[in-house]
Amino acid sequence: MYCDICANNCFIPEGNKGKCGLYACKGEGIVEKNPNRYLIISPLTIETMPMLHFQPRGKFLQISTVGCNFDCPGCISTVVVKEMDSALIKLKERLPEEIVQEALGQECLGIAFLMNDPLASWLTFVKVAKQAKAKGLLVGCSSNAYFSETSLEQILPYLDFINVGVKGFSDQVYQECGARSMKPIWKNIQKLYHSGIHLEISCVYRKGEEQELKRFAKKIAGLSADIPLQIMRFLPLEGTDPSQEPSILKAENVCVELRKDLHYVYLFNSPGTEYLNTKCPHCGEWVFQRDFYGPMGARVRDSNVIIEQEMHCATCGQYLPFKGLKTKNKKESFQEGEFQGGYPFTRALEILESIAITMGINDKQRIGKIWNEYTDKSNLDRLHQDVQNPHAFIRIVREIGELVEESEKASELANYLETKLAQIEERGALIEKKPRVYYAMGSPLFGIKGGRMENQLVEAAGGISVNRELKLEGRPGRNIVAVQLNDLNPEYIFISAFISSPIDDFYDQCEKKKITAEAVKTRNIYTHPASGWDFGSPRWILGLMNIANTLHPKIYKFNIAKEANDFYKTFYHMPFVVEDINRSFSKPTSGWKIGTALMQE
Repeated sequence: MYCDICANNCFIPEGNKGKCGLYACKGEGIVEKNPNRYLIISPLTIETMPMLHFQPRGKFLQISTVGCNFDCPGCISTVVVKEMDSALIKLKERLPEEIVQEALGQECLGIAFLMNDPLASWLTFVKVAKQAKAKGLLVGCSSNAYFSETSLEQILPYLDFINVGVKGFSDQVYQECGARSMKPIWKNIQKLYHSGIHLEISCVYRKGEEQELKRFAKKIAGLSADIPLQIMRFLPLEGTDPSQEPSILKAENVCVELRKDLHYVYLFNSPGTEYLNTKCPHCGEWVFQRDFYGPMGARVRDSNVIIEQEMHCATCGQYLPFKGLKTKNKKESFQEGEFQGGYPFTRALEILESIAITMGINDKQRIGKIWNEYTDKSNLDRLHQDVQNPHAFIRIVREIGELVEESEKASELANYLETKLAQIEERGALIEKKPRVYYAMGSPLFGIKGGRMENQLVEAAGGISVNRELKLEGRPGRNIVAVQLNDLNPEYIFISAFISSPIDDFYDQCEKKKITAEAVKTRNIYTHPASGWDFGSPRWILGLMNIANTLHPKIYKFNIAKEANDFYKTFYHMPFVVEDINRSFSKPTSGWKIGTALMQE
């Protein structure tokens, strides 16, 4: 029998599964592997989905399952779509009517399927969509849109909005993801648009793809120049080449070019960028200002619009193509729990996985046990709090060791971290003149929240974290203005190891934004040698050594290259090679795979 869920149209013999492993042939029909079973059922603001022109600030119930019909290199949801075995993970069983009641009870405007593709749980999603519409709820999803004609026709009567994630611009790219070709994608985009579904399109931007992006933008403009295009600046994760990551500045320049064809082009994965904001295409004044809100996410900071039956620019009165405005010009957004609402949940899974891998645990069964322990709301909140503090992080290491009966391995890692941390803190406590230090992510004017791990490392190394004076909210911080940074006048600036910027670009931005802090004048702006060195991994200890060396070179004299190599050989059984490291929290090298034997020295 042929499976008509997605356009791969797999032939599945009786009793077997299709290519994705999520559907089987049983009797005279195709059955779902995990019907009515969910990894996440939790409210979010729609911009974290992300959708920017539909129900601004709207609260929706996120539903996510496991698996995907694609297998894309570098997927930010790898831990959910590839590494989670549904036989090992505690999934929540809910009937469609229970999902709908949850959305109504939480006072959500609707239901949104995201993080993994609804094509992974299509039969379940269609049932939920039907019942949601019957109760007056809005229904949407993020999808690769590799629908078969049958599946698209099934969902169209119930779908209000969709973010179509375009994986690339050639058949080859789609074949690398496990599809036959990209032909069905554009056909389905056209069908969705002409059916009146609110459509936003997202695509990954890698170095060297500028011309393909321009051609694609022109193609979208042929449908409508008002279709929002979300540019996901490539973050190299999970087996991808780190050299493909474009800088934030380069990605912003690409957005300038794309806006020549499309009215609304947005840049994601780029903290501090102004290209998450909406400008009126008529007068050029901003109508929505947004902050980076974690990978793939945004959050509305302010708006300048008039909402009656439609939305208009408050400056010039121009009509703005935002849809589904049930909520009037609401100023406050729903606040998600820590590590909840969109893709930050995947970061929580990666942090736990990073601890497991560094302890020498690399199998799905035990990593799954760890995930099961921490993924309910109360434990997620505690995890988020604990990973911001070096001492609490070490406590989690020991806790995980006990959970998976590997206390000896956990003690080896915890003792190493404790010894190095104590060595630095003891010397730091004796330092009388402590420099003022500011921690940015990506761009100079995106400040990291004061209580985060990065700032605690600064304090452990004998610095004063000026970020604490900013009282920032957001995830993992928020935009500030130049006068705030100049008033803080830090003597040193560090750039996040997760989302960083080339030093020269950073100085250029400081000049452009008229940032005159002492750190800029004295050229004391620094990055870390590798990702994962200040948050999200036990490798933060290497970042701490690097910060200590930088702030107090007469007191701390760590040989950073040797320390990194020793750490890698001790805990990963391989040498430290910076060119092999990408943006993954958990994987120590780009080629690391879960479920394979660890390398030995």
